[in-house]
Amino acid sequence: MENNLAVLIDGDNIPSAYVKEMMEEIAKYGNPTIKRIYGDWTKPQLSKWKNVLLENAINPIQQYGYTQGKNATDSAMIIDAMDILYANKVQGFCLVSSDSDFTKLATRLRESGLNVIGIGEKKTPEPFIVACDRFIYIEILGSSSNKGQETEVSKGKSAKKDNVDKITPKVLNLIASTISDVADEDGWAFLGDVGGLLQKKQPNFDSRNYGFQKLTPMISSISNFEVESRENQNGRFKLIYVRNRA
Repeated sequence: MENNLAVLIDGDNIPSAYVKEMMEEIAKYGNPTIKRIYGDWTKPQLSKWKNVLLENAINPIQQYGYTQGKNATDSAMIIDAMDILYANKVQGFCLVSSDSDFTKLATRLRESGLNVIGIGEKKTPEPFIVACDRFIYIEILGSSSNKGQETEVSKGKSAKKDNVDKITPKVLNLIASTISDVADEDGWAFLGDVGGLLQKKQPNFDSRNYGFQKLTPMISSISNFEVESRENQNGRFKLIYVRNRA
């Protein structure tokens, strides 16, 4: 049975440019049965959202800013999230924001046994990222959708390069230690287990952050690791195993 998800979007802290790509990404993890976006729709800066809400069946929730300099949107989102939690209608939440104010909410939802996916910009503070089971940068969704569609080649390459993180020694050590954690006596580890543990160790780990659509080509591109393809028992598909080079 597919998990039902509640998608709650902070309209004040997320750009509207990648709504379609964002909803397609969320659909990979479950069925978004509740889709709400919060903001003061009387503000002109939120006008860009209005054009895409109907196309994606997202319900706008009006929240006035009662006090200058205070974000009332956060409180409305948190209250709704708790109401949804106690209604027991979903098995997971997707919190779309770059605001660390939702850190405690993500932690509370996970304490109740629900899966929490975060989506936000790369400027999102670390506490909110690690409070989620998985965190996805919205920038990589945009770069994926634009792949192969740039009309200005040089400009397209530059934009893509700006969105790709470097594979640093810290990232290499994370992958290597994770392989060792799940490896057999010969040092080989099933890549599916490696990917799952990487996600638990670092919720924002995503091969797309480094310019690769999948983990397999990313690992294969790094000389520190060996990759081996094996037939499974029924021969219908191959299993990928990896190990650290001596």
